[in-house]
Amino acid sequence: MSRFDAIRTERVKPEVASNPPGVAAVPGRTPARIGKKAVGGYYSPQLSQALNMLALEQNTSLQALLGEAIDDLMRKYGKHPFGER
Repeated sequence: MSRFDAIRTERVKPEVASNPPGVAAVPGRTPARIGKKAVGGYYSPQLSQALNMLALEQNTSLQALLGEAIDDLMRKYGKHPFGER
């Protein structure tokens, strides 16, 4: 048996079975990330630090702050905000 045969014959774990249809599980990925795509960019270290400090001050996550900013941007251009955090 090859090492690939062992991988193919592993039993399905409960968290894998709960994935949406057509979405493969990725080892180490949290359930909240299943079916989602990363959106990002490259910014200065100063901006990164300022955003992280704001998140701490607001007792929230950087992802929640960015989601709020994206919602504001969508509204600005007359689009429906997604409200995903």
